[in-house]
Amino acid sequence: MMRERRLLQAVVAVACLLPLLVGGQGVLHGPAPFGHLADVPRDLDSHFRYISGIFFATGIGFASCIPRIETKGPRFRLLGGLIVIGGLARLVSLIDVGVPSPGHVLGLGMETVVVPLLMLWQWRLSRRPLPNAAPTI
Repeated sequence: MMRERRLLQAVVAVACLLPLLVGGQGVLHGPAPFGHLADVPRDLDSHFRYISGIFFATGIGFASCIPRIETKGPRFRLLGGLIVIGGLARLVSLIDVGVPSPGHVLGLGMETVVVPLLMLWQWRLSRRPLPNAAPTI
């Protein structure tokens, strides 16, 4: 169990980099880095930075699950659920407006495939008895 726990912790740590880096960039620079969006309406810029802040915060939230990840199920599922719902919203955009850039397609895959798999992995790990736990009678 210890090896699997460490592997899940490492995978989650790497996965946290995406919301931390992309969310942080969105907060600091707004939508401008995404191409021909240097002059966007103030309300769109404000909304983009707000959503980027939430994305950044989910990265912090997932990072907070890394220590003792096997005990962080409720938090991990809440954060994962937020990401999955965001991915489903991105899917609505894909269907309604068209296929976005490759980075956003990658995000869609992370949000609707990778995050649910990580949630299942964390849940599976949490169901295993701890190595030093006393047996229940």
